[in-house]
Amino acid sequence: MNQLLNHYSAEVQRILAKYPPEYKRSAVMPLLYLAQRAEGYVAKQALEDIAEIVEISTTEVSSIVGFYTLYYDQPAGRYRIQVCTDLPCALRGADRFLHELCERLGIEEGATTPDGLFTVEAVKCLAACHRAPMFQVQGDGDIAYHEDQTVELTLAWMDEVRARVAQEKEAK
Repeated sequence: MNQLLNHYSAEVQRILAKYPPEYKRSAVMPLLYLAQRAEGYVAKQALEDIAEIVEISTTEVSSIVGFYTLYYDQPAGRYRIQVCTDLPCALRGADRFLHELCERLGIEEGATTPDGLFTVEAVKCLAACHRAPMFQVQGDGDIAYHEDQTVELTLAWMDEVRARVAQEKEAK
């Protein structure tokens, strides 16, 4: 039983409708994004479901997850803070920024904050070298850039997110 089709039938059909039937394998990336949206990562079952939908192997779907920095095969924080540490960004202080941010949060690079909200990781090239240190944040189905960052600005943003999440919980 294909769980992705059961939960998101209309969305899966909208995605597939964008591609000719003989090229439905081209729908892999939007289907991965759909599968990842709810849990923040692509579970093994979702890999199998997508492979079945587009008629390719699970290994082929998994290789796409492994290649792109927008897809994950492991759970993490609700928000993924991806700091670009490519050479141009490193020359503008990205490595120091990443190290100090993790130090202030009390976590290692790649780890999640104790509240489970933020995972901080290094990535390569987010195409904003001229605005480094910078990070991309993924969460709640959105992707946003935060450029010209300092650790203090980033921590203040994180506090705003924590406050918003707390308000959401109270409203429920």
